[in-house]
Amino acid sequence: MRPSRALVLLTAGLVTFIGMPAATAADLPTDLYVASTMPCDDSGSGTKALPFCTLGPAVKAAKPGQTVHVDNLPYQQEQDLTIDRSGAPGKPITYAFTYADQTPVSATDSLTISGTSHLVVKGLLVSERVNVADSHDVALEGIVEEPKWGSASLDIGGGSTDVRVSRSSFHKAVIGGGAQRTVLSRNVLRGSGPLSVVDAPGTVITNNHIDNVTGKVQGAGGCEETVDVRGASTGSSVFNNVLTASGNTTCTTPQLSVAQSATSGTRADSNLIAGSEGFATVAYQWAGTTYPTAAAFLAASGQGARDILLPTAASLSGADSPAVDSADATAPGVLPVDKNGIPTTDDPRVPNTGKDGGYLDRGATETNDGLTAATLDIDHPWAPTGTKVTFKAGSDSTWPTTMTHTVDFGDGTAPAVVRPGDAAGGTVTHVYASPCACVVKTTATAGNGRKVTKEQKIRVTVPGELATAFTIAPVLPAPDHGKYHLLRPLTYRVDPSRTVAPWGVKWVDVDYGDGRSAGGDGWSGGNGLRTARHTYEQPGTYEVKVTVTDVRGVKSTATRSVKVDYAPSGYVSTAPLRLLDTRTDRPIGHEYPYTVPVFDGVHLASRIPAGAAATVVLNVTVTDATQDTHLSVWPSEQARPATSNVNVRAGATSSNMVTVPVGADGQVKAQLNAGKAALIVDLVGYYQPNAGNRFSPIAPTRVLDTRTSGGALGGNKRRSVKVAGVNGIPADAKAVALNLTGTGATQEAFVSVFQDPLRRPHNTSNLNVEPGKDKSNQAIVPVGPNGTVTVFTNAGSTHLVLDVVGYYGKDAKALFTPVVPKRLADTRTTGKVAPGATTTVSGLPANAVGAVLNVTATDTTAPGFLTAYAFGGRVPAASSLNTLPGITVPNHVTAPVGPGGRVTIFNSNGGPNHVITDLLGYFTTG
Repeated sequence: MRPSRALVLLTAGLVTFIGMPAATAADLPTDLYVASTMPCDDSGSGTKALPFCTLGPAVKAAKPGQTVHVDNLPYQQEQDLTIDRSGAPGKPITYAFTYADQTPVSATDSLTISGTSHLVVKGLLVSERVNVADSHDVALEGIVEEPKWGSASLDIGGGSTDVRVSRSSFHKAVIGGGAQRTVLSRNVLRGSGPLSVVDAPGTVITNNHIDNVTGKVQGAGGCEETVDVRGASTGSSVFNNVLTASGNTTCTTPQLSVAQSATSGTRADSNLIAGSEGFATVAYQWAGTTYPTAAAFLAASGQGARDILLPTAASLSGADSPAVDSADATAPGVLPVDKNGIPTTDDPRVPNTGKDGGYLDRGATETNDGLTAATLDIDHPWAPTGTKVTFKAGSDSTWPTTMTHTVDFGDGTAPAVVRPGDAAGGTVTHVYASPCACVVKTTATAGNGRKVTKEQKIRVTVPGELATAFTIAPVLPAPDHGKYHLLRPLTYRVDPSRTVAPWGVKWVDVDYGDGRSAGGDGWSGGNGLRTARHTYEQPGTYEVKVTVTDVRGVKSTATRSVKVDYAPSGYVSTAPLRLLDTRTDRPIGHEYPYTVPVFDGVHLASRIPAGAAATVVLNVTVTDATQDTHLSVWPSEQARPATSNVNVRAGATSSNMVTVPVGADGQVKAQLNAGKAALIVDLVGYYQPNAGNRFSPIAPTRVLDTRTSGGALGGNKRRSVKVAGVNGIPADAKAVALNLTGTGATQEAFVSVFQDPLRRPHNTSNLNVEPGKDKSNQAIVPVGPNGTVTVFTNAGSTHLVLDVVGYYGKDAKALFTPVVPKRLADTRTTGKVAPGATTTVSGLPANAVGAVLNVTATDTTAPGFLTAYAFGGRVPAASSLNTLPGITVPNHVTAPVGPGGRVTIFNSNGGPNHVITDLLGYFTTG
């Protein structure tokens, strides 16, 4: 038993389509359509724009003269398709199923046509059977046995008349039950006893390939005749068929058998009968007498005058096949095309030995030239007017002497006949009088009328000199940029299409100004110059030079200066995701940069598709340091900057948020300045041009201080904090930037801030707290239910202070532009900031409204804090980082920017501090 499959034509089970009252002509289109693709509607009218989803409604609605177009429909196992709705004389109902490469693609287990007339069915895969009963004027075309599991049979009977089966294939066919005037033409039958005609007068069997597949032992698979005509099957005809026997058996059954009762008016001629090696077959049996040769058969019956008998089918293929150009084109049931749609073709390699000099082939298929494609070569596909252009037209035909080629030059002039009947191939020349972007079309026509075409563009220009011109611009992702499409920051497009090039371009060289270049003939095409992309490793100003060489060897060079910089971007929140934890492997050292695996292909850490992310926001933790040290993080493939991100004491743990562009390879680097330590990196979000949310900075605003409200947060406890819909932050804010401070911790622990109070992200944290030390870190957190975020600590208890410094959302105003980390200010060269005093940091763009900084306090003599705010503003009641005596403390700080691109940093009354300020990026509106 064959395995069950799944392809659907109909609803599950046995489905019979019963004729129902049809809608009026005004209700239905000329043709009906069925397609399983969306949108579709079984309750509609089956238009091309809105087809039926299944075949049933179309069968019920079909009217005489209509065609039902059935697209590739999925298959359901055990389906029986029954059609009993009739057309009218001259107006059949046609069911046209989709073909792909001349093969049907829709399938059913069986097809039953019962009690109907004037019907056409084209292109259907059948795995079990086709049955036609009590029907008239039915045409079956391209009904193909399902190739993998099928053993489909054809049964025509029940008094059916004028049934025509063509260009189809079956395992076996039985014509009987009083059927009259059945025509089988250009079919393939392959099975044991493949064709039986019983009590079916006027049956026409023409141009079929009928292969009798028998077993190796007599009785295995049967020893039936290849074609068996018996009973009252008078007036039948058997012409132009190829009858073969496959297998190795001792069967002695005839290939063509016509019983005494069927001989009256029955004719047989121009058949080719071939046995197989070791096959003890008899060619003919006529009226009960067997005949081993065509001559004996002709002498006794007057039939088979043009028959050919071969010992095996080995010689049936190739140009020497006796089946080629030897059939009777006047026989009943002859079709103008073969099983594969190839027209009747005269093979020039062999003489025409068919009746009356005809060249029809015997069997189901025509030998042909294999024509599938035309060819066209143009010596100057890009040239100025007045140039003599040579066109060479050809094809892949194996019979070139039968081909005719024409060329339409595409400029409105008359097409030229290039090569009528020339075996060597030919050319034609043409001179264009006016510039154009023309489309040249060649048509290759075979001797049987089959045509194939090819089009090629030609560029006809104004005469002049070669002059290179180009543009260079950043390549930015579109708002709908595919998540799986890789696009790195600092990628620029060089477009030389403005070059004036009267002649075709042979070569283009580009010097990108950063020590790298590209070039090749692949830049040029028949219709213009293609663009190229290049990703710079770091921002800067570069001299880009483009040199164009045309087909004559003439060169032209143009140079432009381009400022390469990061593009403003929106913020995309992600669930916290651990990228790296070297505690499970080995610590990092200070000798070499360590690659943080941000991207794997277009995925952030192999999990988040973000092929165009330009900048990542990380929470970086350094622990188990072997000595006092600091860590720098920067874009891969760039030089290490003179900045730092995390400072840590020997044996201690320190964390900080880091905003850093990804390098040209999609990664970032990290390196200690001394010693060794374990490195833990968590991804919390990323910035991408034309994506995400904008940002609005606000003066630092305190939203939680457990020292004055609610008490310390206990171990394994959570607490939700309202951050949106209050303090000027919109209720629909998507995320908030906040400064998180832990103080009064009873033991070492970590603190996490997250979106969903019911789903705490595991294995990630925002802050590591220690007894006796006030510690801060910034976090960007998606807003959760009712405008809240949730805080958690894993052990002991600690007081927490949360200061919001800005929000992301649809009403926010500013986009983020990253920079290569650079130092803006260092008071170690100007003197400490006294208690209660301020220092002003300048060097930001004048149009910046917010800054992302890494602020470090060092050489501290007493506990205290620093607060960053807009220059010219008032000191807010909040902090940006907490200072500790003798400890260097960094913190990621987001602050509003005041006039002149300046930020003020206030030092509390704890004691004097040195303050180091590094710029990571800035926000601008527009």
